[in-house]
Amino acid sequence: MESMEVWIKADEGEWEDVKPIVVKALESGVDCILTTAEHSPKIKELGAIKTAVHYPGEGDVVVVGKGTSFDGTKPIEEKEEVIKLINSLKKKGYEVGAFVVIRGKEYEMLASELGGICDYVIVVSTDWKIIPLENLIAALQPTHTKLIASVSSAEEAKLAFETLEVGADGVLLSTRDPNVVVDTMKVVESLREERIELVPARIINIEQVGMGDRVCIDTCAIMQVGEGMLIGSQANGFFLVHSESEDSPYVAARPFRVNAGAVHAYIKVGDRTKYLAELKSGDEVMVVSRDGKARREIVGRVKIERRPLILVEAEVGGRIIKTILQNAETIKLVSKDGNPVSVASLKEGDEVLVHVEEVGRHFGMGVKETIIER
Repeated sequence: MESMEVWIKADEGEWEDVKPIVVKALESGVDCILTTAEHSPKIKELGAIKTAVHYPGEGDVVVVGKGTSFDGTKPIEEKEEVIKLINSLKKKGYEVGAFVVIRGKEYEMLASELGGICDYVIVVSTDWKIIPLENLIAALQPTHTKLIASVSSAEEAKLAFETLEVGADGVLLSTRDPNVVVDTMKVVESLREERIELVPARIINIEQVGMGDRVCIDTCAIMQVGEGMLIGSQANGFFLVHSESEDSPYVAARPFRVNAGAVHAYIKVGDRTKYLAELKSGDEVMVVSRDGKARREIVGRVKIERRPLILVEAEVGGRIIKTILQNAETIKLVSKDGNPVSVASLKEGDEVLVHVEEVGRHFGMGVKETIIER
């Protein structure tokens, strides 16, 4: 699931009342804070984060519906006036969210009608269990409109994201307990975790190939033993290149780094690939563990330096896959039993973990056509 946004509801109370939950939201990496026009600038002073502000205030998202027919303050028969306001704001270039309190079937139908009209539909209820998530997900899925469901706990957030497998696009977390924010973000991180199939491949050739430019990827995260990145010379075959998370006799561990290999190589990021040479600070990469768990991390720095290189070839399922790595003791692959193995001690017949695919690639995207890479 790609979306899974977490919003924090901080649109009621004085600044000193909401500030602690805002601070925890910033520390925890939430996506947006629903707030007031008065508090939005103060939140921006604390950190760079998207704010959603009730109309007529302005934030990154203008939220329309509070105090109108959308939340039951006025008769629902007056909804067309609010829809006209949304259309007017959209024409002016605003990102718009509709705030709908589910008070019955007619409000569910209203929320469904807003698909394709606004950017977000934020559905709220005093009783979370009466929000008809299945119906709303099905109604909004064909549109560009994102569904944000109100929740009050990490457990409710998990259910919202897992409903109908597709899940809501986001949750609006209503809490004043910082621990609930932390627990909810842990749930989201777990749900965002991807799974990659890793299989053993048999080493059939190791060959020194001379000097070339290689890429070190320094991330903004600490990797553990058994974690690395998927790198390969072909876009459908990747070696699990281990992070520098182990000490060696020659250099201290640098667990934020993967010495990934030659500039031409591909790195797998989700269902796409990138060339190592095009990575830069701020890009997203995928860290994969020896058991196939994958998560996204941010590149802090990329270092390209000229170093001696070694070609590694392996056979898996009747095909040959290759990669070119720096020829150094600190550069490691992962053996089939999950242990780091240095390319300096690698020999023919050894088995290492790889990921293979059936598709070719065009501009990093999988395509169903015959592409030969040697």
